[in-house]
Amino acid sequence: MNPNDMDQLSPPTDQTTLAPPEPYAPYTPPPAPVGYATPKRGSSAFKNAERRWWTAALTATLLISATGIALLYMDDTNNQSRVNSLTLQNESLTGRAQNLNDQLTVTKNQLEVSRGQVTKLEAELAHPTLGIWNTQETLTGPNEWLSSTVPDTFTYHLVLKSSGPMDVSILSDSQFQLAIVCMYNRSASPDWCLHHNGAKIGKLGVTSVNEDFTLAEGCAAYLAVISVPSGSVTITPNVTATYNPAATATGDCK
Repeated sequence: MNPNDMDQLSPPTDQTTLAPPEPYAPYTPPPAPVGYATPKRGSSAFKNAERRWWTAALTATLLISATGIALLYMDDTNNQSRVNSLTLQNESLTGRAQNLNDQLTVTKNQLEVSRGQVTKLEAELAHPTLGIWNTQETLTGPNEWLSSTVPDTFTYHLVLKSSGPMDVSILSDSQFQLAIVCMYNRSASPDWCLHHNGAKIGKLGVTSVNEDFTLAEGCAAYLAVISVPSGSVTITPNVTATYNPAATATGDCK
């Protein structure tokens, strides 16, 4: 076979025709990363920044602490003021309470005194004491004498003083009748007759008498008689009687 025959050869009709390959884009490498310069810890700029941060933090801490201390101080001062105020109020209240207690004690004492006075007044109203005789009298010898009826329903307080010897007796009605008969019969002087015919109470030759006679509290039957054995004698009486009626008859009235 000659070259012309080879040129005349055609490819088989069933052979698949291949498309030419697509062209590839040229490769472009990625950009290089941007580098940041990090200061070294040993550099002065880093140290200054660190110091400023520490200073700012310390200053802030000190300010916060100072503010807290100031608040605590103000709160403590306020509490102290309140405590002092409450203490003063308490002392004032204590003083007022003491004053009230003192006033209460005084009032209680006054009340007790008033109660005593009321009790005394009630007793006096129930048993009043009345003056009977308080005028001075002078007796000149044994033929003169004084007499006074002892009031019934009363306690008779016979109180006498004299400038010389005197004779004092309390007689019942029957004893006084005997004394009068003695005087009318001229058996003896009135002084002798009055004090030697019986007596419920007899005080002879004395210069003072202080006797409480109770037999008349339920009986109207007695007399008090006073005379002198001799000379001129002044009698100073202070005779009183207390109302005290007996529940039953007393003395010669039984």
